[in-house]
Amino acid sequence: MDLKTTPLRFTLGKQSSLAPETESEERVGDEEQEEDEVTIDPRVKLMYLANEADLDGIKELLDSGIDVNFRDIDNRTALHVAACQGYSDVVSLLLERGAEVDTKDRWGSTPLADAIYYKNHDVIKLLEKRGARPVMAPMHVRYAREVPEYEIDPKELDFTNSVEITKGTFHLASWRGIQVAVKRLGEELLIDEDKVKAFRDELALLQKIRHPNVVQFLGAVTQSSPMMIVTEYLPKGDLRAFLKRKGALKPSTAVRLALDISRGMSYLHENKPAPIIHRDLEPSNILRDDSGTLKVADFGVSKLLTVKEDKPLICQDASCRYIAPEVYKNEEYDTKVDVFSFALILQEMIEGCPPFSAKHDNEVPKVYVARERPPFRAPAKRYAHGLRELIEECWNEKPGKRPSFRQIILKLESIYNTIGHKRRWKVRPLKCFANLGSMLKKDQSLSSRSRSSHSSSDSI
Repeated sequence: MDLKTTPLRFTLGKQSSLAPETESEERVGDEEQEEDEVTIDPRVKLMYLANEADLDGIKELLDSGIDVNFRDIDNRTALHVAACQGYSDVVSLLLERGAEVDTKDRWGSTPLADAIYYKNHDVIKLLEKRGARPVMAPMHVRYAREVPEYEIDPKELDFTNSVEITKGTFHLASWRGIQVAVKRLGEELLIDEDKVKAFRDELALLQKIRHPNVVQFLGAVTQSSPMMIVTEYLPKGDLRAFLKRKGALKPSTAVRLALDISRGMSYLHENKPAPIIHRDLEPSNILRDDSGTLKVADFGVSKLLTVKEDKPLICQDASCRYIAPEVYKNEEYDTKVDVFSFALILQEMIEGCPPFSAKHDNEVPKVYVARERPPFRAPAKRYAHGLRELIEECWNEKPGKRPSFRQIILKLESIYNTIGHKRRWKVRPLKCFANLGSMLKKDQSLSSRSRSSHSSSDSI
């Protein structure tokens, strides 16, 4: 007697993380399964038992010769099912019995991709330990028309002779004949929801930004792992390295560079419909282009002002040495936190050393909370024309009393013009005196010739 068998498709439990949602597909219900259990194809039964975490039943079927890597018509295996459900003991058993760790279903999802999608962390660790590698990024889309315009084919990125650029986050690569900076979200971080969210947020912000004093976004890799953000590469490095080489800068140079930073930050703060707060403005996140112009970079912890923060910004996320006290105290804050950081950077350019350089990085915010500020040790003339007063305004204890970057730009331009006029005033008199000396010499020579002429006339 021929046994009636069910279709070779498993339809119970959680489905493939990449499968399109449909309501037309017939499902085999639990009741039907119980009534017709004796007629179910034993290969499909393996998937049912994996869905029920029936270890003894699985062992019995595998001992009878059923293929542990049997695929239904959707190319799903018992390992896919167990990974979706989060049954680590079933996953472990199937792997011990020879289950293929990176097998793909009809939609391209692997057991690890399914485990990541359903946040089954124990299963993720098990599969990774067996060498499983994620093939789909968290931002993967199902249809080609949904692929973002900025998407870059990872095969186009050449990391031969790649080196770390800043903070170990960005790496140098070659793309379409130019050098670029690439920020990668490591595969081991794909299960970290906070890291993935930060990547998405940074990508969303970079797409909005176009300004000569902000690093240029070129594209991203979001449809495969590891995900990457690609920006322009600035070979002259960051402001931190520049200050280490140069030490204290001339006031005119410091003000010129401060204007670059201010213009970039003013653009971010005046973004529509909501301001962009950088939140990690410090010398390592300010880059120099070939002409020496500064560009604000690294928006890993930046956010739109309208986006409510789920948890406080901590020193692991940003440099505590430049963080505003209200951020450290987990109080409500706005764009003025960047103004506070800017004040510290401007003073550092004039002093030649980081704020409170003798203190440990994590100790500095407590000093700010206690209303202490870095001392002004450089000669007073280096802070002339209102430069010191501007710095003190920018790091005011009350954020509301700190100026906006638009106001800062106006003050810096006035200071820069004043410094320029004084320099020209010092040079021009010297030139006048030099010309006067030359004229006197000429007069003396003419006078001497005249006297000589008169003497000759008298003798005749």
